[in-house]
Amino acid sequence: MHYGAVKAVNDLSLCLPQGRTIALLGPNGAGKSTSIDLLLGLRKPTGGTVRVLGGTPRQAVRAGRIGVMLQSGGMMREVTVREFLTLITRLHPRPLEIDELLSRANIADIADRKVDKLSGGQTQRVRFAGAIAGENDLLVLDEPTTGMDVESRQSFWHAMTAEARRGKTILFATHYLEEADQAADRVVVINKGRLLAEGTAAEIKARAGFRRVTFRLPGIAEQQLPALPGVRSLDVTGGLVRIQTSDSDATLYAVLDAGHRPTEIEVTALGLEQAFIAITNQDDNGRDEGDDRADDAGRPPAAEDER
Repeated sequence: MHYGAVKAVNDLSLCLPQGRTIALLGPNGAGKSTSIDLLLGLRKPTGGTVRVLGGTPRQAVRAGRIGVMLQSGGMMREVTVREFLTLITRLHPRPLEIDELLSRANIADIADRKVDKLSGGQTQRVRFAGAIAGENDLLVLDEPTTGMDVESRQSFWHAMTAEARRGKTILFATHYLEEADQAADRVVVINKGRLLAEGTAAEIKARAGFRRVTFRLPGIAEQQLPALPGVRSLDVTGGLVRIQTSDSDATLYAVLDAGHRPTEIEVTALGLEQAFIAITNQDDNGRDEGDDRADDAGRPPAAEDER
């Protein structure tokens, strides 16, 4: 699917296992929101096909098989949370009872508040309730915890995990990689509209091919360290040395061979955030600057997406 020279999503095919939670990750402009729009039938591809739950996106939405929580979208004014969600349940082909819905979304305590008087985090929780207003098979959540405080996020993830235990498939796009690391059964990384990596968080970390080495070396300056083998990045702050390397053994041996005697040595795998940065940077460095880029802000999409 092209808009001029822009290719927003390029031959992307995803398989989302039932009852699993899948994090969709990518830098700004990677094509996450465009892919979600295609999955929901909000955009029509100019090439390829989009199939969801055995049919077209619109068929799945009309049948009430997909619940959606988007980043934006207005809500009714001068009505309570209970009234707003009651309307949504009455429009759903397979609705939940309103009290059951309020309980599942952990928002019974704000049921009688006016929708337009809620905080940002509370508004997000009501949007989540709208997404689970019926017995859906698939939940699609775009940046669901934006604006939530720590307590609200914990409440949200508890509710989302409960939905997965009920057999629902959950696909969520997020910039909070720590949450993806903790909550997702599988992680999908895309860049420039293409699939870069897919697997468990542990598999994504291993794929990055780097490890983190930290140690203390009081009085050392960055220029005093030799050209260490395997090093991708080096930071020296107040005697604490942080290194990202593709060969932790060779890096440490080189430090010792140079006559240094570090203490408090720690070698760990990269976190999901560091692995994500490494994978996308490798992709960026391996392609020309002029390559087509996706646009999450709503500019031209293109794609093939399949469930």
